Amino acid sequence: MEDKLSIKVNVADRYYPLKIDRADEEKIRKAAKLINDKVLQYKQRYTDKDVQDFLAMAALQFVIKLIECEGKFDSSEAISEFSELNEWLESYIEKQNLRSF
Repeated sequence: MEDKLSIKVNVADRYYPLKIDRADEEKIRKAAKLINDKVLQYKQRYTDKDVQDFLAMAALQFVIKLIECEGKFDSSEAISEFSELNEWLESYIEKQNLRSF
């Protein structure tokens, strides 16, 4: 049985019904809060724009942060280091096995 939850999320003064996994509720509500906080910042700073502009700017800012975070974690570097560690461990185990004979 699926453990789904029906919620309504407020984003920029509009409510969106969602059917989500219970485990995702906190994450989704936090995301909506971050968006609403950013939209509010833009509303306070720019009074001559509409909500669509604020949502677009918030989305742009969050995606820029996402791209920056993705750039900070280069998985190929981690894989290379794990490969080196694996080779060292295999060599060590082989030497230990030879000594036990």
